[in-house]
Amino acid sequence: MDRDEIAKKFVQIIIEKLDVSAERVQDTSKLTEDLGADSLDMAEIVMECEDIFDLKIPDNEDGIKTVGDAVDYIEQLARGKESGG
Repeated sequence: MDRDEIAKKFVQIIIEKLDVSAERVQDTSKLTEDLGADSLDMAEIVMECEDIFDLKIPDNEDGIKTVGDAVDYIEQLARGKESGG
């Protein structure tokens, strides 16, 4: 799965979970400050990503602040999974 596919699916998750318009969800949009995600929203987003992308995401990923950060991180995890890591 390439970055564009991951981004499309992730943006759809954000739109559904946070009830925001697609126009608001940009690579540079901050999940909490710009899109209004709270800790419960973030937990739900992580669980949804784990299901959709078939990944295990650690609970303590503090470096993920923007939509782009999340997409890059998911892409990195997916690549590691594909290579057996």
